[in-house]
Amino acid sequence: MILPYLAKWFVSAKFLGKHRPLQTVLFISDDCNLRCKHCYVYSREKPVVKSYEQIRDDLQYSYNLGSRFVDFEGGEPMIWHDGEKNINDLIALAKEIGFFSTTITTNAQLPLNECKAHSIWVSMDGVGEYHEMIRGKGTWAKLEKNIAESHHPALSVNMTINTLNYTNVEAAIEYAKRNPAILSISLNFHTPPAGSEFVEGDTKRTIPEDGLFLDMERRNDVIDKIIAMKKAKYPIMNSVSGLKLMKTLDFKKCCWVCNYILPDGTRLPECVGSRAGMCAKCGFCMAGEMRSVMNFKLDTLMAGMRLRVD
Repeated sequence: MILPYLAKWFVSAKFLGKHRPLQTVLFISDDCNLRCKHCYVYSREKPVVKSYEQIRDDLQYSYNLGSRFVDFEGGEPMIWHDGEKNINDLIALAKEIGFFSTTITTNAQLPLNECKAHSIWVSMDGVGEYHEMIRGKGTWAKLEKNIAESHHPALSVNMTINTLNYTNVEAAIEYAKRNPAILSISLNFHTPPAGSEFVEGDTKRTIPEDGLFLDMERRNDVIDKIIAMKKAKYPIMNSVSGLKLMKTLDFKKCCWVCNYILPDGTRLPECVGSRAGMCAKCGFCMAGEMRSVMNFKLDTLMAGMRLRVD
């Protein structure tokens, strides 16, 4: 069922110009159990937590658009609940509606052994002290313990590279390769939301500069190292074709492949970065992957198949 749908979707997008999403990034809450350096959400006085019925509506809306893969994000999705319902109820709901697979993106500060998502992405911003420099004291030990005890067959880690941890990228990739509980590692770059606005109650707030953006010269050096390790068969999810595009950002974006639904219910037809004016400094490497899919790059297509097809 998945392969015929993917083939039909690709032909429709590539040759008929139909821009229908394939994946949904669904923010179910902006409540979180950490206070990370790169994040502005935790500072909100009254975090938004969607109800089960609101999420059902979001899922059905996305499915009707054509999306068949959903990533539950937060805040921290593992702490979401509505009465007795928890994240596993949302995973079951997505499958009931017809989504092929579900993913959660988590900081792994809570046990993951009962999570029923098809795949789990753990936010890992370096090894040991590098991770804690961004996520806080004690977070590394919890992350390691919960990853080791998860016994999930498709648990991977995602590293967002910034000015604090860019020297630790190679060590993080090595760690992912050595850890038997980790399937692969995905690499992205910090995309500065500075200047973006959000509403807190009746007040409009502007996100300040955070100093974490890695300049393009250093970014390109890091990308070259990642590509070299990818070619050396390290378990890196990013494709070489996609990574090369992220060195210049000089390509036609097709970020409509994912639709986004924010905690406040806002529904966006493409990446939230376009609305916030962040495309010129984009670090979401999925942008390069999506363009490479449309360019029919075989290494990217194979990476996508490994990610989405059992």
